[in-house]
Amino acid sequence: MATFSVSRQKAVFRKYAHHIKFLMLLASIALIVITLPKQAKFGYEYEKGRIWSQRDLAAPYNFSIQKSPMQLLTDRDAALKSIMPVYQYNSYTEPQQLEGYKNDFEIKWRNAALPDKLRQLYYTTGYHLLKEIYDRGLLSLNVKYQHKGENYDITVLNHNVAVQKNTADLYTRSTALLYANQQLAAYKGLDKAFVLDLLQNRLQSNLNYDDKLTQKLETEALNSQSTTSGMVQKGEVIVAKGMVVSNEIYQKLESYRKAFEDNARVNGDRRLVLAGQSLLVTMVLSLLLIFLYLFRRDIYEDNRLVGLILLVITAMLATLSWALKVQVVNLYYIPYCIVPIIIRILFDTRLALNIHLLVIMMAGFFVPNSFEFAFYEITAGMVSIYSIKKLLKRGTFLSSALLITLNYLLAFIGISFMRVGNLAAIDWIDFLPFAVSVLLTLLAYPLIYAFEKVFGITSDLTLIELTNTNATLLRQMAFKAPGTFQHSLQVANLAENAIYSIGGNALLVRAGALYHDIGKMENPLYFIENQTSGFNPHDQLPYEESAQIIIRHVSNGVEMAHNNALPEVIIDFIRTHHGNTRVDYFYQSFLKNFPEKFIDENIFRYPGPIPFSKETGVLMLADSVEAASRSLKSPDAQSINDLVDRIVAYKLNQQQLNNSDITLKDLQVIKDIFKRMLMSIYHVRIDY
Repeated sequence: MATFSVSRQKAVFRKYAHHIKFLMLLASIALIVITLPKQAKFGYEYEKGRIWSQRDLAAPYNFSIQKSPMQLLTDRDAALKSIMPVYQYNSYTEPQQLEGYKNDFEIKWRNAALPDKLRQLYYTTGYHLLKEIYDRGLLSLNVKYQHKGENYDITVLNHNVAVQKNTADLYTRSTALLYANQQLAAYKGLDKAFVLDLLQNRLQSNLNYDDKLTQKLETEALNSQSTTSGMVQKGEVIVAKGMVVSNEIYQKLESYRKAFEDNARVNGDRRLVLAGQSLLVTMVLSLLLIFLYLFRRDIYEDNRLVGLILLVITAMLATLSWALKVQVVNLYYIPYCIVPIIIRILFDTRLALNIHLLVIMMAGFFVPNSFEFAFYEITAGMVSIYSIKKLLKRGTFLSSALLITLNYLLAFIGISFMRVGNLAAIDWIDFLPFAVSVLLTLLAYPLIYAFEKVFGITSDLTLIELTNTNATLLRQMAFKAPGTFQHSLQVANLAENAIYSIGGNALLVRAGALYHDIGKMENPLYFIENQTSGFNPHDQLPYEESAQIIIRHVSNGVEMAHNNALPEVIIDFIRTHHGNTRVDYFYQSFLKNFPEKFIDENIFRYPGPIPFSKETGVLMLADSVEAASRSLKSPDAQSINDLVDRIVAYKLNQQQLNNSDITLKDLQVIKDIFKRMLMSIYHVRIDY
C-alpha cells in the first residue's frame, strides 16, 4: 500500500486547508443541531410576580390547566395517606401457639418444683391470657407509618373481609407481655416469672403486614389522581395586559406552553424546526469565522486552532442540550463562563468576548427567561474575561471565581428586588445553582492543560511554569553556565519592561528570554560571560571554527529545547534572537589577519530567521544591548546612551526588525527603557 511522507501529508493539508475548514464547520453545525431539542419555541416569556406587559393573551384552543408540581405533590401525599396499610389475619397462628403452650407447660411444670394443687390454676391462667391476646390481635408495628405517632390506622383483612382498626387497640409483643404482667399481679400466690416465660415463647404475630397488597393499593390511588384542575376554553383571556402574573395565571401560562409544545410536536413540521435551528447555528458560526478572518487571520489560517474553537463551542451547546433533555432542575448549574476563560487563556480577550456572546445568544433560544439568562451570563462572562486579563499566577483563577460569584450575587439581588420588591421574600436557595456553576468553572484549568497537549498550544499557565527558575533547564544552566544564566535574567527584565510599555505578551517574552541561550550549555567556556579563569579557548582555534562554535549555540539550543519538550513559541526566540547577523568580532579579525584570503561570509553568519513578532524583536534588542553593556569599562549616562542608540541603529540597518511589527515610536520607547534600566543596573548617577 502506498504511503505519504510527512512532508507530503503537510503539503496535502495546506492545499486543502479551506476545504478542511469548511468540513469542520459543517460537522460542528451538524453536531449542534442534532443535539438541540427538536420542538417549536414558545413565543412568550413570563414569571411569577411580574407584570404582563404584552397584549391580552387569549386561548387559541381549549386546553386543560395542569396542576403545579406543588399541587401534584400535595395530592400525592393525600392519596397515600388515604390508603391504610393492610394486615392479613392468619387464623392458624392462634391454635398452633395454644397447642404449643400446652406442650411447653407440661415440660416446664415437671422441673418447676411448684405445688401440684396449683397446677390447674397456672395452666388456665396462662392459657386464657394467651388466647385473649390472640383474639384481640398481635402484630409488629411498621416505622414507615409512624410519622404522626406510634400508633396508626390499619386495614385488617380476614378471608377477604376488611375491617379498619387502630394499632392502639391491638397488641405488639411488648404491650402483650406488659398486659400479661399486669393481669398476673392480681394473683398473689402465682409465680409470674414462670407464666411470663411460657407466654413470651408463644407470642407470634397473627396480623402480618402485606407489603405487596398495600403497594398495589397505593399505586392504584396514585394512578387515579388527576393531573389537571380545570379547563381554559378557546377565546378565554389567559392574562390581560397590565395584570400581575399570579400563581393561578402562571399555571395557566405553563399549561398553555405545554399544550403549545405538544400541539407543535404532533402537528408541527419537524423539518422546519430543524431548518430554523440549522439556519441560526450556521449564522452564529459563520459570524465567528468572519471575525477570525477579519481580525485574527493567524487563527483563521490554522485549522488546528479553528478546530479547537469549534470543539469548545460545540461541547458547551451540546451540554446545554443534554441538560434540557434530562430536564436538569436549574440550567444555571451549567458553567457557561468556562468557555470565555478557556478562549481568553488560550487566545485573547476580544475573541473570548466574541465567542461568549455568540454562545449565549444561541443558548437564549432554548432557556426560559432568556433576557435574564443573557444578563446573568454575559455579565459573568465579561467579569471572567476581565479578571484574568493578566494571568501572572495560579491564584488568579480563584480571584476570578470570587469575582464571578460576586457578579452573580449582585445580579441575583438586583433582579430579585425588581421582581418581588421585598428583601425578606428572596429565596436564597435559588442562588445555589450560580455558586455550583462557579465551582464547575474551575474545571477550565485541567481542560486548558488537555487542550494544550492535544492541540499544541502554549497558554499563559504554561509560560508561568516555564518562567520558574527552578525549572529543569534553568537549574542546569545556572549550574553549567552561571554567567549565561545571569545574562538571561537581565535580558528577561529588559525585554519584559519594554514589552509592557509598547504592548505585547510580557509573560511570553520573559519565558523566551530565559531560554534563548540554553544552547550555550553545550560549550559554556567558549562564551565570555562564563570565563572566570582568564583562559579563552578561542585563542587556540581558527576564526572560522570559533565563529561556528558561537553560531551553533542556536541550533544546539533548538535541539535541546525539542528534547525537553519546550513549546514552539519559546523555540522561536532561540531561533531568532540573533536573526541572520554576522559574528562580527571573528569576521573582522579574520579579514584583518588574512586580507589576502577569500572567505564565504555565510560561515560567520547566523542562519536566522529574523524576528517576526514584537516579542522576538524586543528580545533581540535586549540581548544585544545587555551583552554589549558588559564591555563598557566605565559605564556612564553618555556611554550607555551611545551604546543603546548604536545597537538599535545597527539592527535597523541590517534589516533585522523588518518583520517584527515594531514602529519607530516603539523603538524610541524601547531605547528609553533600556537606557534607564542599564543606568540603574550600573548605578550611574545622573547630573541634574
